[in-house]
Amino acid sequence: MTNEKPKYWVPALEKAHHVLAAIAAEPGALKLIDLSRRLEINKSSMFTMLATMETLGWVKREEGDTYAIGPALGDFGYAYQRSFDMRPVFREEAARVLQRLGESVQLAKRVQHEVLYLDKLEAPSPVRLVSEPGMRLPAHATALGKAMLAFSPKEEVERLLPDTLAPLTAHTIQNRDELIARLSEVRELGIAYDLQEAAMGFNCVAAPVFDREGTAAFAVSCSMPMHSWAEKKDQAVREIRGLAKRLSGRM
Repeated sequence: MTNEKPKYWVPALEKAHHVLAAIAAEPGALKLIDLSRRLEINKSSMFTMLATMETLGWVKREEGDTYAIGPALGDFGYAYQRSFDMRPVFREEAARVLQRLGESVQLAKRVQHEVLYLDKLEAPSPVRLVSEPGMRLPAHATALGKAMLAFSPKEEVERLLPDTLAPLTAHTIQNRDELIARLSEVRELGIAYDLQEAAMGFNCVAAPVFDREGTAAFAVSCSMPMHSWAEKKDQAVREIRGLAKRLSGRM
């Protein structure tokens, strides 16, 4: 094994990487002198590096002059999570759900007040639900949307949604306060329902997929015609809970 560096290499960045890794491993525990000794970087260079990182928001100095990871790295991490393509992982995991359940399974994310459908594994059926990748629906009318809205701050929900909500069917929740009350139930159960609220003749169950920061970044759902709901509802709830949990673990 060789320790030879690549042709294009910036030693200062390598040192910064090791500093950040040490701070991340023990946030709020290490002082400048501790980092200097552990990483064998002289105090003057370490002081300059930490001062620069602090100005950039990469690290923050805490009481007792110890260091923790700063907000800028949190922003970078969030940007990485947003760019993460969940679709291949979803297809791998959802294929088993489709096989066991025999009903369509969907993946979506929330974009402001709407649900954006990202992917769908469709069960063979003479009755087809129109929810193709790229399609958008109001979040308040779908199980997917409610699964994600439930884990958003109440202030954000109030900002995004008007007092009166536009209905897609006669069963759609049309009052924001009623929706917020329903979202509280979703948080407790970890499951959201759409009972003919987005499309007549179809019921749906959804669960949120959480990223490492605990944000409901995506949601997965199972939709089925009314004639299948009574028979398969309990199994669908178990399958969608399990699918969401597995996907969260792979974020």
